[in-house]
Amino acid sequence: MNFSDLGLTKELLTAIEWANYESPYPIQAEAIPALIQLKDLLGLAPTGSGKTAAYILPILQRLLPKEAPKDRFIPVLVIVPTRELAIQVAEVTENFSRFLPRKIKSMAVFGGVSINPQMMKLHGVEILIATPGRLIDLIGRNALGISRIHTLVLDEADKVLNMGFREEVEHILELLPARRQNILFSATMDEEVEVLTQKLLKNPIKIQVEAPNFTPDLIDQKAYRVSPENKGPFLRTLINSGDWTQILIFASSIRTADNVAAKLSKNGINAVAFHGDKSQGARTEALAKFKSGKTRVLVATDLAARGIDIQFLPLVINYELPRSPKDYVHRIGRTGRAGAEGEAISLITPEELHHFKVIQKKMGKWVLLLDSEDFGKTQEDSNEG
Repeated sequence: MNFSDLGLTKELLTAIEWANYESPYPIQAEAIPALIQLKDLLGLAPTGSGKTAAYILPILQRLLPKEAPKDRFIPVLVIVPTRELAIQVAEVTENFSRFLPRKIKSMAVFGGVSINPQMMKLHGVEILIATPGRLIDLIGRNALGISRIHTLVLDEADKVLNMGFREEVEHILELLPARRQNILFSATMDEEVEVLTQKLLKNPIKIQVEAPNFTPDLIDQKAYRVSPENKGPFLRTLINSGDWTQILIFASSIRTADNVAAKLSKNGINAVAFHGDKSQGARTEALAKFKSGKTRVLVATDLAARGIDIQFLPLVINYELPRSPKDYVHRIGRTGRAGAEGEAISLITPEELHHFKVIQKKMGKWVLLLDSEDFGKTQEDSNEG
């Protein structure tokens, strides 16, 4: 199937071609025609499945024949859990808008930065991408109106609720007009998401991207036994052994992320820490440099990394294991996205070995466990071969 089969305008098809999208991902092939028909939609899809384009393209098409608002009443609202995801959705929207016959103004708003510049730019915005807390702040200051919204998107609904935004979301829903199109995407369908789905959606089209398309089966996984004191030196050896242009390293705490990034930088490896204690400006700059290749290594905590979307990220390293098997799959799923090849390496101390076995059992896939002390010898053997 081609994008031209989905009912999109020629200007959007031009933007799709410019963005090097060759053919629609499964979620896009199913969602775009349904959303063009103004159906409510429930999309169960993991991160990296192409869901942002699946809803942004039909939204742009719907807005195109309409007049831009001359006030601060927003017609389209996209609610997201993190500032990084807000920025990412805004970038996708901007890219797909570039060939349209009229300017469709979109904007991302989020906390952690001054609210005044955001308030000043809201006039005439047609697509607002917002985190719940900052959205409520702006509404409370009468900086925007949401009573005329005709399209609501709740992206990564499970994360929005898991991060404690349930009351904020319920408050926002109370302020919206009764008649509107509702679009909800979630990676999982737990009880809270189920309740929200029942409340929000009316006769929705349900689309589920099956996990096998995005499971660890697509990712080359390895693990190395390593002592706690040798973990840092081995990490540096590992990074220096390959020609990976981008490496995402996961640490379980802000302190560890800072320490790992500092040690790597001290040893000549271009690395930056990425976590919630960084200012928004620092996080935006770090992510931009990582995406462009100016920074080779990003050392991130789980929560901060949820907004990172890089289509061809070659390597993910678990410097420390996450607490849950679900978080492990989510981490390594940052590579091998949407059918692309990827590699994931975990560093396992003796204390983590039992937990790693639990993760593998839950994941349904056993990972090759190697000895870090044999790593150098293996490299020499392969070079001689």
